[in-house]
Amino acid sequence: MNFDLVLVRLLFVALLSGVCYFLHPFGLSDPLAAIVGAGAAGAVIVFELRVRALSLRRLIGAVSGSVLGIFGAALFCLVLRSAPLNGSTSAVLQIFVLLLMTYVGLLVGANKGDLLNPAALGTVFSGERPSRRSAKVLDTSVIIDGRIADIAEAGFIDGAMVVPEFVLRELQVVADSTDSSKRQRGRRGLDMLQRMQSNANIQVQIVPDDFPSIREVDLKLLELAKKWEAKVVTNDFNLNKVAHLHHVEVLNINDLANALKPVVLPGERMTVLILKEGKEYNQGVGYLDDGTMVVVDHARKMIGKSVDISVTSVLQTASGKMIFGKMDDNVRPTEPGKPAPVEMAR
Repeated sequence: MNFDLVLVRLLFVALLSGVCYFLHPFGLSDPLAAIVGAGAAGAVIVFELRVRALSLRRLIGAVSGSVLGIFGAALFCLVLRSAPLNGSTSAVLQIFVLLLMTYVGLLVGANKGDLLNPAALGTVFSGERPSRRSAKVLDTSVIIDGRIADIAEAGFIDGAMVVPEFVLRELQVVADSTDSSKRQRGRRGLDMLQRMQSNANIQVQIVPDDFPSIREVDLKLLELAKKWEAKVVTNDFNLNKVAHLHHVEVLNINDLANALKPVVLPGERMTVLILKEGKEYNQGVGYLDDGTMVVVDHARKMIGKSVDISVTSVLQTASGKMIFGKMDDNVRPTEPGKPAPVEMAR
């Protein structure tokens, strides 16, 4: 936290406490008045911290709602003043209406603030962070997937590719994993980032923005996207759902794949390393470099070996792609790490 900001807050608490100590509000004694002043200053600081965390849209909505609430309360108070009530009852009702309308206006305005378009309110907001609104925030899964590099190089996605440092840390943890499969995926993600950074037509921006109060990386990504008014690029099915609940726009690579023909077609041949057993009897499971799961029939005994397979079907869903295949009759397993070249069916 900025030291100067902390100092200003401490001075504010001390100043308000001193004022209350010398002026004795509500007839309080000196020590009690100072404590009340410090408590009021603390409440103001907490409110300031909450306001700082709001996005521009929510802040505009909260202010607009509060102003409308106060205006509506003033109209109600005019009616209450003419009502046949004694002075104290009328004053209490007026204060209650003022607080109620302001409170409701503040909450409703902040909640509906995401529906506002600040650029439509004038040039003051239209020029704010023009490059950020076209930015794309990348999550760990889409970096490891690698297809975002191909899409960006082909010119189908514009704006800066924003990679927060907390995503880089997660990627580094995966790359340093003791599990060989995870380690390979993490290193692939780092290679994809280097590939995009080396391309002069792709703007990759590493940002230090972080949200220490939030532990989950996915929620941090959503807060960063709100702050930048950017879109999240992912192929994580759960993150896609949560982003929609938070009203954050998402570009899902799997949705794009659903709109295109699958890269692997039935009948094609490929080489895959069998890593573990499948759910069904006598199945083996392997993965392509991009993490796509390959389920191979009658490959349970081939765990730890690379085998040539023939693709039988491809299942593309919103959560990813699965390839089903069978071993060739004349399969000759190769040593792990030395896969045979991919051969396409003629």
